[in-house]
Amino acid sequence: MMESYVSLLSKTPLFTGIAEREVEPFLQHMGARRRHFGKGGFVFYAGDDINTIGIVLSGQVHIVQEDYWGNRNILTAMQAGQFFGEAFATLPEEKAIVDVIAVEDTDILFIHVASVIKATDEFSLPGRKLVHNLLCLLAQKNLLLTKKIRYISQRSTRHKLMAYLSDEARQHGKATFTIEFNRQQLADYLSVDRSAMSAELSRMQKDGLISYHKDTFTLFQ
Repeated sequence: MMESYVSLLSKTPLFTGIAEREVEPFLQHMGARRRHFGKGGFVFYAGDDINTIGIVLSGQVHIVQEDYWGNRNILTAMQAGQFFGEAFATLPEEKAIVDVIAVEDTDILFIHVASVIKATDEFSLPGRKLVHNLLCLLAQKNLLLTKKIRYISQRSTRHKLMAYLSDEARQHGKATFTIEFNRQQLADYLSVDRSAMSAELSRMQKDGLISYHKDTFTLFQ
């Protein structure tokens, strides 16, 4: 079942230090299971009890918060090789406060947190490495959420866009880059109205700060 994904998993940060030949027996030992979700399918809903970590094998999911009236805020996007749900899975008394939605046809591997803890003892070396990697990745996710807070705490739509696009340029190491969101998704991610954001992007282009075509942007100093 997992053979076609072993190479991908062995290259992810979660499995750093675990030999590729050890990945599949390790997953079998932990009872990992794969599920497929069609585009738009909910992986889980806010309010669900979560006891598994999800690893995206193919496709993409969005971590979303939605209020009572249907206003949506995209917290982050998860690509192949990235994982989600660990915060709720490690705190079983806490129900999920986000929805996880497949943006396209997506395969996800689920691992029970209890089996990870058990594997620390029974599958000693790979288990300890996995737990160490998980702690490091949790710290990185805290940094990503800090960036998200910085974006949405900016006073204006222009400043939100400038903060986000500046970070993307730094991450790509160049002034021209492609972002992972379409217009509606970007508006949801930055917690702004799409029409107002589109108008602001046009003004920023007219002011000589940026140029863009679809999801490709160029920044100018």
